[in-house]
Amino acid sequence: MEKLLMITIIGFLAGMVGTGIGGLSAYLFIHPSKRAFSVILGLAGGLMISIVCFDLLPQAFEMVGVPLGVFGIICGVAIITIIDEIMDLLEKGKKKQRDGFIKAGVLIGIGIAAHNFPEGLAIGAGFMATPQLGLGLALVITLHNIPEGIAMATPMSIGGVKKIRILFYTLLAGIPMGVGAFLGALLGEISPAFIGWCLGLAGGAMLFITCQEIIPRSREIWKGRISGFGIILGIIGGILLSSLI
Repeated sequence: MEKLLMITIIGFLAGMVGTGIGGLSAYLFIHPSKRAFSVILGLAGGLMISIVCFDLLPQAFEMVGVPLGVFGIICGVAIITIIDEIMDLLEKGKKKQRDGFIKAGVLIGIGIAAHNFPEGLAIGAGFMATPQLGLGLALVITLHNIPEGIAMATPMSIGGVKKIRILFYTLLAGIPMGVGAFLGALLGEISPAFIGWCLGLAGGAMLFITCQEIIPRSREIWKGRISGFGIILGIIGGILLSSLI
């Protein structure tokens, strides 16, 4: 029972600390110019693309193969599209630009939460194999959750959400990882096919959000090339982070 509790706590910490550190980036945005916001948003979008393409999806394909992984991507895109449509209906025609940024941040948070759950399953199952494997997975996941928290915090900050609320929301997105770690430890070994499909689903959701919401909005804020430079820098940063961890 004590071991199960310890694994669950580590799962919660891995999820919430990483995204929470990313959420703290909102406190760095003190009245930046539109050009700076465009770079920051492009950077966040580039980080998301890098994490999905060089981390999440390769893991999914390795675990379940390309066909089931691609099916997961399609499911993720479909789910986010439905959620996006529902949010548009709830907004009842609001067209303010800041509302669009807030929606983008919320959608990213949903995508992060969706992939934190299967990664939590992996942490729990890893601990049941060996403590070293579980701790290693928890550390890696904590580190790569930081840029995801930044990607979530950036559009919310631009949309005018209070900084303390942004931090709270990013911490909230990490909670499913603790739940996943608990279930992974409780069940011992989770089906690799299920985990891989979930990772594909989360990757598809996050990729769609980045391409549909984040990158276009970085271009809307400032029409120059600066957002493109931010995207490329974010992709390079994500590759370097993946190689280091």
